Amino acid sequence: MRMLSTPSPALILNPNPSCVSPQTVPNGHETSSTSFTVPGETVAMVHPPPGTRSRPSKAPHTALIDILPDPVLLHILSYLSTPHLCRCARVCRRWYNLSWDPRLWSCIRLTGELLNADRALKVLTHRLCQDTPSVCLTLETVVASGCRRLSDRGLRVMARCCPELRCLEVAGCYNVSNDAVFDVVSKCPNLEHLDVSGCPKVTCISLTEETCLQLTPLHGQQIGLRHLDMTDCVSLEDEGLRTIAFHCPHLTHLYLRRCSRLTDESLRHLALRCSSLRELSLSDCHLVGDFGLREVARLEGRLRYLSVAHCMRITDVGLRYVARYCPRLRYLNARGCEGLTDQGLSHLARNCPRLRSIDVGRCPLVSDAGLEALARGCEGLRRLSLRGCESLTGRGLMALAAGCPELQLLNVQECDVPPEALRLVRQHCRRCVIEHTIPAFY
Repeated sequence: MRMLSTPSPALILNPNPSCVSPQTVPNGHETSSTSFTVPGETVAMVHPPPGTRSRPSKAPHTALIDILPDPVLLHILSYLSTPHLCRCARVCRRWYNLSWDPRLWSCIRLTGELLNADRALKVLTHRLCQDTPSVCLTLETVVASGCRRLSDRGLRVMARCCPELRCLEVAGCYNVSNDAVFDVVSKCPNLEHLDVSGCPKVTCISLTEETCLQLTPLHGQQIGLRHLDMTDCVSLEDEGLRTIAFHCPHLTHLYLRRCSRLTDESLRHLALRCSSLRELSLSDCHLVGDFGLREVARLEGRLRYLSVAHCMRITDVGLRYVARYCPRLRYLNARGCEGLTDQGLSHLARNCPRLRSIDVGRCPLVSDAGLEALARGCEGLRRLSLRGCESLTGRGLMALAAGCPELQLLNVQECDVPPEALRLVRQHCRRCVIEHTIPAFY
């Protein structure tokens, strides 16, 4: 068989019509215009011969999205995640240039336990630094929560290339240590939000590597950090928190859930240094007691959010300090503090009229008298959890129905209260969602 690739009519032999062999195309139809059988050889046409059978070429099809101007397409791309942006960059040259526009890269979000976050950060920062060599001035937020393959190497790349970083979340990254966090906070002066919850190797945040030294202004400088989450940093001790308080005086949000080695002494330094603190979580810090709450009360009118859930050493004494000196408190979580009684709730109702959410579940000494006090003093209460409060009856709930018309959520699961009281709450608090375990109430 001899193949001829030139569509010249002179190369096509005059075949016998009886020798024309139909060809079958993939869609199942037959055609006799593509090959001719001549005794001794076959000439196959690569292009159709000119003549009546040739069709005029159609104009190339243009997708509707290609008609959009660049600003519109940029706005659409701004809603995509980091992986999707990288995929769009592989479509065509125009999309490549648009996908790597610096305005789209103020935030990087990486997810997945199997993702090689170190390599991903290295590649992304290298590409973003092409217009401004060695420095990425647009990146402000990096979220790599749950990326277990993120290590100190990836954080050091960010610290070196992203001086404008403002928010860093590396929750659940087991391989991140103090040294890498030190590099980030020292080289990113605008850092305001840091989430290292679930990082067991992180024990303190400071600008001095020798935290055992007596800290003075000569040993380090202050960090502009405002939001710090160290949940599940089980190695954090009083000395580490004292270092954090010294170097981060501008903190407004601090979460120390399940940092079980902290004691009341660490809270003394926190109240002295971080006077702007608005939200503080000490849930499951079992060594914190009434003395610690007395130190927290020094924050006075600035404190809005306080969580001391499952701090078994806290009683009405500590709650009285908070109620007396923190009148602007909006949220209190004291779930599982078995030492709290109606007297503690009475202190709150008299001194904190702006309370919007209270959780005193699993406090067996809280009864109807405490609810009546809340109904008299906290008319704007919107969320109340009483789960597992065994001393409640319908009298306290009826007082709540009359005194707290803005109630939106009431949790009375595992409470033996009459259905009539719940119906009264639903009647007076139209927007209230009632969570219960009472089959007779529907």
